[in-house]
Amino acid sequence: MLEPVKFSTHHGGAREEGLLDFSASLNPYAPEWLDEMFERSKEISDRYLYYEKLESELEELVGEPLTVTAGITEALYLIGILALRGRKVVIPRHTYGEYERVARIFGAEVIKGPNEPEKLAELVERNSVVFFCNPNNPDGRFYRIRELRPLLDAVEDRKALLVLDEAFIDFVKNAESPEGENVVKLRTFTKSYGLPGIRVGYVLGFKEAFESVRMPWGIGSTGVAFLEFLLKDGFEHLRKTMPLIWREEERIEKALGVKSDANFFIKRVDNAREFVGALKRRGILVRSCESFGLPEYVRFSVRKPGENELLIRTLNELAK
Repeated sequence: MLEPVKFSTHHGGAREEGLLDFSASLNPYAPEWLDEMFERSKEISDRYLYYEKLESELEELVGEPLTVTAGITEALYLIGILALRGRKVVIPRHTYGEYERVARIFGAEVIKGPNEPEKLAELVERNSVVFFCNPNNPDGRFYRIRELRPLLDAVEDRKALLVLDEAFIDFVKNAESPEGENVVKLRTFTKSYGLPGIRVGYVLGFKEAFESVRMPWGIGSTGVAFLEFLLKDGFEHLRKTMPLIWREEERIEKALGVKSDANFFIKRVDNAREFVGALKRRGILVRSCESFGLPEYVRFSVRKPGENELLIRTLNELAK
């Protein structure tokens, strides 16, 4: 009677204990107020939680109207409800797999294109929906507004919708983000605060539409407590930790000959599955890029200095 959707995605993050996890691209520095936040979560877990006031305060902090969601994942399903049924959906070939999964769940026609804004713009049709990850996962490439311009113009001219996934934008130096009536921007605190178990993100654009289909009490007591402490923090945690990550990013680039605008890299290793296995035997987990359509690449994140040194040394040993 109910048939499963035959499309699956794979995500980073260790599923077994005892591995040094470079597969999930997270801020390795935890907020100083983490323990207090969990205590607050316990205090408020015995009630239904409404967070409209916190949402308004977050709007003031961010400087734009927004809709709080249970991470970008909930936002993608809300887009499915609002925009995907019966539409053509344009998705780059080597990017986050959840876009295609959501599109297929909602019965959209998926069109694959190059991971370049100018070439992707040629595939935009009237009333279509375009997904674009910026910086892109898995390669970490960030496109400036001038580079996005052909895609932005195509979306506007053809009355299409551009869904811009900015999950990793906090890790980009001097980042910039485009505006537009046909643009929806998705952001999350999961990555930049290193807390994937706390599902809090937000959508910029079409506030009334997203609020109309959002789940009630979607972020739970831990998410509400996180928002309370985040607002007190005022993004100070990001200002303190991003320079530490950027310093390590530059060191990894020089040591391994890789390049990225985000907090993760891809590296060619010929056979990603075998390489991941070899690293696991040495206690290190990296992400195979097979699910991105790149079976000869692995992805690994930036962690703390000593951990990065171990990864660099191990990768160089395996290369020999």
